[in-house]
Amino acid sequence: MNLQKVEFLISAASPRDFPKRNIPEIAFAGKSNVGKSSVINRILNRKNFARVGEKPGKTIHVNYFTVDSKCYFVDLPGYGYAKVSQAEKDRWGKLMEDYFAEGRIDLGVMIVDCRHAPTNNDITMADWFIQSGCPFVVVANKLDKVKKSELAGNLATIREDLNLPESTVVIPFSAEKGDGRDALVKRILEAVGE
Repeated sequence: MNLQKVEFLISAASPRDFPKRNIPEIAFAGKSNVGKSSVINRILNRKNFARVGEKPGKTIHVNYFTVDSKCYFVDLPGYGYAKVSQAEKDRWGKLMEDYFAEGRIDLGVMIVDCRHAPTNNDITMADWFIQSGCPFVVVANKLDKVKKSELAGNLATIREDLNLPESTVVIPFSAEKGDGRDALVKRILEAVGE
């Protein structure tokens, strides 16, 4: 699969806008300031494909990208940090619930900040993945900002706080430097059947 052959498809504001499910879907979720767009850009080896916002919370719909006509990358709205109204946060939450309820996810990529313990919103998101039964990986982003001596403890805290099943892989990742990219791409390709 050519990860550089990617194009924006649709920004879905409601379930009726979701495209017909005819290829696998890789769904990316994470809080608003965790570097979700940067992780997607690193996977694609593109600088600014997924827009990196100055202010967190720029992704307000479910954004679909077609990758080499073989899968969708689905960029879900960020949660937790964005300075938007409660009504808008509620709309995002409902959109996410609708998306998860449709059982469309072939692989979830949940992005957390490896410098900090998971937030309550991170725990809720992990629970959505677990309850939906879809396979998912946890990407512990911002690895380049963590001391090597702290990494193992931080990863253990992430696993424990998110109450992850043993089968769920946690990938230390740096969108900045590229660490962890190969491990994540391997999981994506397996999910797509490549």
